[in-house]
Amino acid sequence: MLEIWLPLIGGLVLLVAGGELLVRGAVQVATGLGVSPLVIGLTLVGFGTSTPELVTSVQAALSDAPGIAYGNIVGSNIANILLIAGVAALISPMAITSVALKRDGLVMLSVAIAFSVVAFAMPLGRVVGAIFVAMLIAYIYLAFRQEKASAPAGHGAVYDKSLALQETDAALAPPESPQRSLLVSVVTAIAGLVLVVFGGRFLVDGAVSLALGFGISETVIGLTIVAVGTSMPEFVTSVVAGLRKQGDVAFGNIVGSNIYNILGIGGFTALIAPGAVPPEIVSFDNLVMIGVSLALVIVAWTGLRIVRWEGAVLLAGYVGYVDVIWP
Repeated sequence: MLEIWLPLIGGLVLLVAGGELLVRGAVQVATGLGVSPLVIGLTLVGFGTSTPELVTSVQAALSDAPGIAYGNIVGSNIANILLIAGVAALISPMAITSVALKRDGLVMLSVAIAFSVVAFAMPLGRVVGAIFVAMLIAYIYLAFRQEKASAPAGHGAVYDKSLALQETDAALAPPESPQRSLLVSVVTAIAGLVLVVFGGRFLVDGAVSLALGFGISETVIGLTIVAVGTSMPEFVTSVVAGLRKQGDVAFGNIVGSNIYNILGIGGFTALIAPGAVPPEIVSFDNLVMIGVSLALVIVAWTGLRIVRWEGAVLLAGYVGYVDVIWP
């Protein structure tokens, strides 16, 4: 039993710690090279904490465990909406006021549908992966232009995800001037990357062993334990935003994470280790992901608050989802 749970838990710890070091070091290096704080926030900080999900999905795909690879992506998106948004709304009701966030909610729904349709029609090959990554780059570029113009429509999801992370951990905020030598910053980033890679390996090995040992499919393990474990940074930042009564920031953090999971993690996984999404994900979990994404977008567009009882409903929905897929 210990040989199963030790690599699983140890891998998660290494992933989270390594992701933190990687982002800190990268932010310091970028600051030292004169990159603007906005660019750092929208790229390194905004999506840097998704490195654990990226490494885990790529390593799982390379290890011929597509259930863990794509279960991690789809399961993370479902958990972000039902579990994390549910907890954040329970702490403090979320009122989505930003027009930009409503637009990004539609982007989140659109990419979830696109991923599901492509996964149903064909294996995810390198061409599909390249298109997804190109779409992510275009999305970040448009977000940068919007933030630079200080549009009155309000901040978008990428900005709010970055803001949530920086408020949770001040060390991730780009300093006005380099705080340490460039060499130390590079070493910090490399050390973080090494920890993330080893953590991803341990987590995948532990997840596969858990599936074999208990007779549970790799896909279910990927959709639940691996997905929730790698989503811990998003969980912490949304809870902190909830405690500070920053509903827009909590919502943006969730939407931004979901867009990156599909386009970034799904895209790079298909580029590096092309393969088919398991049929059980295609026929059920992708539809759940679309359904909960649509529900979140409807709430945002109607200008409604996600109040505490609705947060409780979201949480109950996650418990019900896990109960359905767990053997």
